[in-house]
Amino acid sequence: MTLAEKVKQAGVVGAGGGGFPTHVKLASKADTIIANGAECEPLLHKDAAVMEHHARDLVRGLELAMDAVEARDAVIAIKAKKKHAVEACQEAVKGSRVRVQLLGDYYPAGDEYDLVFNVTGRLIPPAGIPINVGVVVCNVETFVNIAAAHAGRPVTHKTVTLAGAVRNPTTVTVPVGTTFRELIEATGGFATEQPVLCLGGLMMGETTENLDAPITKTATGVVVLPREHHVIQRKLKPATAQNAIGKSACDQCRYCTEYCPRFLLGYAVEPHQVMRSLAFTATGQEYWNQWAALCCSCGLCTLYACPEELFPKEACDQSKAEMRKANLKWTGSMTVKPHAMQDGRHVPIKTLTRKLHVQQYDHPAPWQPLDFQPARVVLPLKQNAGVANLPLIKPGDRVSAGQMIGQVPEKALGAPVHAPFAGRVVSVSDRVVLERIP
Repeated sequence: MTLAEKVKQAGVVGAGGGGFPTHVKLASKADTIIANGAECEPLLHKDAAVMEHHARDLVRGLELAMDAVEARDAVIAIKAKKKHAVEACQEAVKGSRVRVQLLGDYYPAGDEYDLVFNVTGRLIPPAGIPINVGVVVCNVETFVNIAAAHAGRPVTHKTVTLAGAVRNPTTVTVPVGTTFRELIEATGGFATEQPVLCLGGLMMGETTENLDAPITKTATGVVVLPREHHVIQRKLKPATAQNAIGKSACDQCRYCTEYCPRFLLGYAVEPHQVMRSLAFTATGQEYWNQWAALCCSCGLCTLYACPEELFPKEACDQSKAEMRKANLKWTGSMTVKPHAMQDGRHVPIKTLTRKLHVQQYDHPAPWQPLDFQPARVVLPLKQNAGVANLPLIKPGDRVSAGQMIGQVPEKALGAPVHAPFAGRVVSVSDRVVLERIP
């Protein structure tokens, strides 16, 4: 069995939030592999913990992947400020074919386009992906999971950071399907009476008031904020209100565009032009949507650049959704030339933290060996890019730890889901509820 086949059977997907099935990347050919440990989201420390405590498994996964795609170069890209993780990785790469490359402490250094450019000097073509320039990029935890898959162990646990308004900011490894409410309560509890969850971080994460959201294979952590926090109030504002404000107040200052990391790399992303489209109905809509097509949804325009606190990132998201619905593809320029100020307009994480008004929550969240055994877990049958799993079990069935409980249809893009512990299936819908057997 090839490494790609083992990784597929183990259900390995991008562990940094994207969830792209990893076996697809390992079935390609590339000359360079990058382990993305940039971890740009303020307050999250999951990747640093993985690199600090599983550096050898990370290097093992990278070398396995190198052989699979026939790569000559493998790089662990990590911010220089993550000193303990840097030391662990530098020790682990000794005698291997892997090297460490240090990154600056800015947001979003982990964007694939920015990362590939920094590590290789190559610019991914507009609307392209890293493999178009001979590069495979995966999150550092994904490579740890590749090493486990090679040894026959499926993905059943996830490392996540609990940060923000919690009594004990920490990073832990727990069974997939554990709810955030139960985990936070088990590690000290909430530090606010009206908690709202930013799953995956403040900048690019999903904002939800559902405290029982389950931890999936793509979860990186959660930032908890009080409901009255200014950032939460903005994020919970309905799209109709966001659009109405933008339509009436945007004065086309261009700050959103001038700070856009994709624009600064030379891509045709201009959020201020997308904001202008709010003043139109059907006339010109398709044209203006093009300015959003290459947006990476990093959120800098909305949460940092705009002096009027408008919502250009959300307008870009809506434009991209409309393009997908209409099956519109990128038709603009394929020429990419970095802006002269590209290196001078990086937004430092400390500056971004102040802008978000979360300095009071900017604490270390060290990894701790938590022996957490939830009585039940909730396992969504779709935890990846692509299609959902078809259940292989039914209510009342008993399953063993590591047993495959969902599988994607043949030739469809996806990855199977496995039981994190031995238990009894309580219910099956678009998710499986599994109860631990005493």
